[in-house]
Amino acid sequence: MELNREHFRAIIFHNFRRGLSRQECFDELNSLYSDKAPSYSTVKNWYNEFNRGRCSIQDESRAGRPKSVVVPEKINAVRKLIKQDRHVTYREIEASLDISMTSINKILHEHLSVKKICSRWIPHNLTNAQKKARVDWCKEMLEKYIQGTSKAVYNIYTGDESWIYAYEPETKQQSTVWVFQDEAKPTKVVRGRSTSKQMIACFFGINGHVATVALEQSRTVNSEWYTTICLPEVIGEIRKKQKNRRIILHHDNASSHTSTQTKAFLTERKIELMDVSFPNPKRDQKRRQKTLRLLCSTIRKIENPLLPSLANEKGFYLSNFEFCR
Repeated sequence: MELNREHFRAIIFHNFRRGLSRQECFDELNSLYSDKAPSYSTVKNWYNEFNRGRCSIQDESRAGRPKSVVVPEKINAVRKLIKQDRHVTYREIEASLDISMTSINKILHEHLSVKKICSRWIPHNLTNAQKKARVDWCKEMLEKYIQGTSKAVYNIYTGDESWIYAYEPETKQQSTVWVFQDEAKPTKVVRGRSTSKQMIACFFGINGHVATVALEQSRTVNSEWYTTICLPEVIGEIRKKQKNRRIILHHDNASSHTSTQTKAFLTERKIELMDVSFPNPKRDQKRRQKTLRLLCSTIRKIENPLLPSLANEKGFYLSNFEFCR
């Protein structure tokens, strides 16, 4: 059996009671146990303790932190802090729970299996229906253009407008958050307040960038600007070498893109359009409400008491030619 510290303390106590000196006790232990024997300073310290009347060979309790703080209570406390604030730092956990950095690191990585990563920027949070519509459309385009091997893909040009902001972004360290092992990677769409902004329209083809057109004086896009300034510049750049080049334009269904003026311009210039119509619940709801109000406004002008009441799912109704809410 291998002797531990308490066994040697018991032998030292026995030799103390026998009346052996410190040196005699040390020599005896050294002759019996060789390099496993305690040092002379240890023998001396315990002789001093026994001379003061101590009879216990057990370690006495000490003030301060316990030997190990990696216990379920501390682990749950750290988990709670992370869920309250995903940006919480080591120092904040140390100050809150009074545990060492080493223990915090052990709890975070060995027991909670968390890691700190940067949030990924995304332009919009889409609903499941919107995501599905985009996937279905992509599959349809892949089939239409033979998985991208069709020569027609060289005639497709896509463009969109976007605000370019000037602001102070978060540093990489400021944007990191704690993520548990079974959680998805974080994303964020909120941006800080900008100091200035500029609207631009940018167009690309399969071979890369085609043109970038900027709006002046922070204006917003309308049909007039889109058909007299933006599209002519883009089309001129595309057809610079080949005047009759086929163009398939891919842009979203913004009002400036779907207006009568824009459609007439595209027809005149022989520009084809890719069909893109993703569902937008909020927009569709607003259109239904606008149509209903227009219908009610028309009916109110008709003096016919026999007209029936109309109702819709939003609580608007028409009764006795009174539009109520």
